[in-house]
Amino acid sequence: MSDALTWLLAWAAGGLLGTLFFGGLWWTVRKSIGSAQPALWFLGSLLVRMSVTLLGFYFVARGDWHRLLLCLFGLLMARGVVERLTRATAGSSRDVSAEASHAP
Repeated sequence: MSDALTWLLAWAAGGLLGTLFFGGLWWTVRKSIGSAQPALWFLGSLLVRMSVTLLGFYFVARGDWHRLLLCLFGLLMARGVVERLTRATAGSSRDVSAEASHAP
């Protein structure tokens, strides 16, 4: 496989990992707002999201710092995409501050 194709696949894998990581974070925040124990949601989600992301980086990089860096760039680009998409849906959804009244 050529270097360019390998690097493109590493960047795309980083984008997928970033989408899973930041999309999972958004999903966790939405689910934990109405939960009786939001700390469990956040802790469990953090462990799952970090494990998947770190394993993905490990398998994508395979010891090459170029692939690792491209994977990181893909993850950061996915962050921006997920941020824009969730900001667009957050503005059109209902006000969640009323649901968070259980917080001290």
